[in-house]
Parts: sequence; C-alpha cells; structure tokens
Amino acid sequence: MSATTSQKFRNFQSEPIGEKEVTAVAGIGDVLGARLVEKGYDKAYVLLGQFLVLKKDRELFQDWLHETCNANAKQQKDCADCLAEYVKENL
Repeated sequence: MSATTSQKFRNFQSEPIGEKEVTAVAGIGDVLGARLVEKGYDKAYVLLGQFLVLKKDRELFQDWLHETCNANAKQQKDCADCLAEYVKENL
C-alpha cells in the first residue's frame, strides 16, 4: 500500500468486507453511493462482485463506473485501486 492512500482506503483494507455499505469503498462518496444504490449496488461486496465479473480489469471497471454512476477519473481510479488491493490481500 502506498503512502498516498487515503484513510478511507486504509480503513477499507483493514477489516473484512462483511456488510459494509458501498460508500465504505475509497472513491465512493454519498452522491456516487446513492447512484449505485439506485442501480442495486448497495453493499461493498456487490461492487466487489462487479469488479470480479469484469475479471479484475481496472480499465474496464473504471469505464463501467463512469457509465453507471458518472464517476470522474479520480473517483474511478481510487475505487478500482481500493478493490484491486482488497482482492490482492484477501482472495
């Protein structure tokens, strides 16, 4: 993990995913979280599932995030990095 990761990123990595809300994922705030919930992505594990369905391809996932909830480039990258690191450490 890089020294440039956010506290939210570090918090997400530090414990099991469990029933965390989608807004617990780095890069996903209240606005994007609400948009994702509207589309059925209410929990962090559901978003992680989408990342896995897209074969852990960060670029594909980031494009999907933009199309699904209008995430900007930084939000897309932060979210993809967070989920990729979680997969690396836990799966």
